[in-house]
Amino acid sequence: MVTVPLIFDCDTGIDDSLALLYLLAHPAADLRAVLSTGGNVPTDVVCGNNLAWLELCGRDDIEVCLGASGPLTGSLMTTEDTHGPLGVGYAQLPAPTSSPSHRDAADAWIELSEEHSGELVGLVTGPLTNLALAIRRDPALPTRLRRLVIMGGTFHHPGNTTPTSEWNIAVDPEAAKEVFAAFGVDGAPRPIICPLDLTETIRMTPDHLGRLAALAESSPVEQPGPDDAQGVRSVASNVVIRHLVDAVRFYFEFHEAHAEGYICHMHDPFAAAVALDPAVARTRPACVDVETEGALTRGTTIADERQFWGRENNADIADATDPELFFDALIERVAAFAVTVQQLHD
Repeated sequence: MVTVPLIFDCDTGIDDSLALLYLLAHPAADLRAVLSTGGNVPTDVVCGNNLAWLELCGRDDIEVCLGASGPLTGSLMTTEDTHGPLGVGYAQLPAPTSSPSHRDAADAWIELSEEHSGELVGLVTGPLTNLALAIRRDPALPTRLRRLVIMGGTFHHPGNTTPTSEWNIAVDPEAAKEVFAAFGVDGAPRPIICPLDLTETIRMTPDHLGRLAALAESSPVEQPGPDDAQGVRSVASNVVIRHLVDAVRFYFEFHEAHAEGYICHMHDPFAAAVALDPAVARTRPACVDVETEGALTRGTTIADERQFWGRENNADIADATDPELFFDALIERVAAFAVTVQQLHD
């Protein structure tokens, strides 16, 4: 299998956590750096989560960079009610002993894209602040990327932050606007956008989590349910499964509290799959921009698919996939990886 040099910029985050595990588990992913940006929780907490997951999984050889402390304009929004006080639900990850890289996230974007010009795939599952700052420093950066995949935005679907906006874009609309403007022109690739329209069909259920635990030979096989007391802690024998169950249980409870059922939307792992293999999603071209001024619509992504603006298409919007086929692959890969990690801890 041909490996893909990859840079992962995230705001970890429960679904970012599973995306990271998926990338670590996937033989095609050559993960060169994990960049931390504020979003679900503050940037330093995100960075700590990334260091902790990598150390837990025996991959503290992967560079972790600290990114911007806030958006390009205004103050940082965070969402601990969705992801827990430390961003990983009920999980209590061991405190990392490793430290962040000497270089910041924006410089990592620039320097890694120079080292792997034409080969590097970028994956962003948080606000686009770090990438926007990198492009400000080096406007040629987009032309050096092989592919860029963004989890963000919503087009023909309700928002999850305001009636019309999605979280990652709403946290830093100016950054998103600058990034979209820099791609799809002058030889830079069109980014693949994974919006809520599609990622809210990626619904993880207790059955998925139970299948993952069973395949990892974790004992007991825990399958959280709506009748459980809130905050029940996992006693799973496998260390990865234990922390993952604790994280995802919080996510299940959040979605149920918001009348969406005892499920959770795994936006970011799906975007990770697209980064490695765009064929897992159908896409359509569009010219995408971001509203930054509207009193009611700030942070809204807009797709001109009928050329009203007279501008070239600058993005490909993912709009269809097979969710169960995706979950089958994710469960198989992460379970096998969890077995390998447990062997390191035994």
